[in-house]
Amino acid sequence: MTRVEGFHRQRLCVLPRPLVAAALERPVTRRLVVTDAGVFPRAAGHVRRRPRGADEAIVIVCAAGSGWVEDAGLRTRVGRGSAVVLPGGVPHAYGADETDPWTIWWCHARGSDLAELTEATGTRPGRRVLPLSRAERATALIDEAVGALQAGVTAPHLAAAAGAAWHLFALLAADGALPREGTPVERALRYLEERVDGSVRVAELASLVGVSPSHLSAQFREATGGGITAHHNALKMAHARTLLDTTDLPVAEVARRVGRDDPFYFSRQFARVHGVSPSAYRAERKG
Repeated sequence: MTRVEGFHRQRLCVLPRPLVAAALERPVTRRLVVTDAGVFPRAAGHVRRRPRGADEAIVIVCAAGSGWVEDAGLRTRVGRGSAVVLPGGVPHAYGADETDPWTIWWCHARGSDLAELTEATGTRPGRRVLPLSRAERATALIDEAVGALQAGVTAPHLAAAAGAAWHLFALLAADGALPREGTPVERALRYLEERVDGSVRVAELASLVGVSPSHLSAQFREATGGGITAHHNALKMAHARTLLDTTDLPVAEVARRVGRDDPFYFSRQFARVHGVSPSAYRAERKG
């Protein structure tokens, strides 16, 4: 059902709980179902207090204004372009700022995969606010979920809303893991991407971005899950695949364009990564 009263120009969809229970028994939505979703524009006076938490996980994206969230005895400001992620069962409170009330897009969700999805966002007690690099992508996904629920509450509509919510959680997890623009790791990543046709020494890269080699290596591994040299090689192999798929360049020229002057070494390296030679890879049918 859709409620129309409340904040001016709000959208609010709440699934009847018998429908939620039924959805949690079906494929797809048993893993994730959006139970409530909406947008509250300039939600002056908006406050929610749940001493025992909610049955659902909650995501709030602040699109304008500001607010606050309380969790684990701490109150944290929620500003424009940030998100709040609250797992189910966690006592909490949140609300709009009194002088600059927030505009929020939000959704509640249940399902067997919610614990893993919320954990992947990096949320933890006292640290429920996540800065977003592109908040508009998150609000668009919640808008998609709201639209699906407003269109109907059949199994296909609930599956569509679940798909948008899944994408939302994945976006929050990836956004939190990716380094912020201008940080040493982000600058190092960009430098490596721009020099896929050359070689880069770790010490030189660290000096370029203004940190020690050990510090950059540790931050790089935390951000990407691997080392600097391995990441650069992966970029080279990705570019090599593109050239093999989209051009008729000889393998030796492909090797040269990814910084490998020895085509035999390049071919051996390519085969170790892909299990086939560059020529065999090019001959495979794709798509």
